[in-house]
Amino acid sequence: MGDLFHADMTAEQLAPLAIAIYNIVDQFPVTIRSKNKNGVRVETGRIIDADFTGPVLEKVLATNDVVREKPESGAYKGIPVIASPIRDSKGECVAAIGMIDLRHAKE
Repeated sequence: MGDLFHADMTAEQLAPLAIAIYNIVDQFPVTIRSKNKNGVRVETGRIIDADFTGPVLEKVLATNDVVREKPESGAYKGIPVIASPIRDSKGECVAAIGMIDLRHAKE
């Protein structure tokens, strides 16, 4: 059985997942990208950037670990972000997905 996710997924392929998760997580912004291609940024129920990457997603791709931090740069500078790897059947990180925690944005 092949892997559903792979390192060369495009923003167009990842967008439906990002929008679905946006709807599930009480409409907090969601970002997603594959290892080899930029992805999407979803806010207000729509894709606002179809060529997105950010420092937290890139850190997840590099470490293959969940990352919780306030980035020092990028679109969500200073706002808490939690991001997780999406792994293939071998355990390798092939994509990263993140949620921007607006509940704690001013802390």
